[in-house]
Amino acid sequence: MTGIVTLTAAGAIDATYRVGILRRGAFARADSYTREVSGKGVNVSAALAAGGAPTAAVVVLGADDVRFARCGLTAPLLRIVEVPGATRVNTSIVDADGATTKVNAPTPPLSAEAWDATVSAVRDELAAREQPWLVISGSLPELAGTHALVDLTAVRAAAREHGAHLAVDTSGAALDALLADPAGIDLLTPNVDELSAAVGHPLGTLGDVVTAAREIVARGVGIVLASMGADGLLAVTDQRVVFARAEAPHVANTAGAGDAALAGFLLGLTRAPAAAAAGADPLAVAAASAAEWGAHAVAHASTLVAGPPQGIRALVDTEPDLTRALNPEGDA
Repeated sequence: MTGIVTLTAAGAIDATYRVGILRRGAFARADSYTREVSGKGVNVSAALAAGGAPTAAVVVLGADDVRFARCGLTAPLLRIVEVPGATRVNTSIVDADGATTKVNAPTPPLSAEAWDATVSAVRDELAAREQPWLVISGSLPELAGTHALVDLTAVRAAAREHGAHLAVDTSGAALDALLADPAGIDLLTPNVDELSAAVGHPLGTLGDVVTAAREIVARGVGIVLASMGADGLLAVTDQRVVFARAEAPHVANTAGAGDAALAGFLLGLTRAPAAAAAGADPLAVAAASAAEWGAHAVAHASTLVAGPPQGIRALVDTEPDLTRALNPEGDA
């Protein structure tokens, strides 16, 4: 069985409130409220499943919320690693203009036993598949008592052992640690701010993004998929640059759009052999799919998407104008 395994070491419950007007320091009553099991890898798996791809989401959740998780729409996808207590809650507040204000709870530390169980779950899921992808997604917790992030060495070794392609979507110290030893990373998906932080200077044009992405590629990463928010995205290899952008039919909630775009890119890659056989450009097909799924997610009220994009078509350019300036609010 082929498929895509996602790892969410810091699972979450996503709470989304929709309000008319959000004023700092003022009372607001929500027009609606939803609550769903989330975390970036779970979001990716949900989108992959909506696109018809076999997937499993290894996710660490607090015992207090496991019953809720097993009753949700994503329950068949979840490989839950249970830890004591409650799962952290990430809160999105969406106002009438479609602007999303998001507050993520701190990532709780994991015990050594819980991390070992997480690695074991990843290894089991990879072993059940042939030539799988492994997606390491979201924040990484600290290992309890160490003040250091959990060590991904065993996870990356499991990926190599089972012939898995490796995709990474993280930031901050976790991203820094991976980029210090990027061997085996086939796909990295930073946004502009994360890419800028990784190379140590601001990015003002498409050319700046490409140059920064190529700096990461030169360290050993296969493809950098750089998200530029409203400015679209760039898929960059050592030889190629593909730009893609898609318009959302409307803006309902921007949370989870990057996760859906990553899922869309992976879905596009699964179609690469057929695309090449038909004379299409596989990288362009994957970039277009990423842009369309990202736009699709923006139009969803919840973090998780249901069903594939309908009527959304990406603009794709294999020779983009690299002098074009980025929108100052492109990552909003």
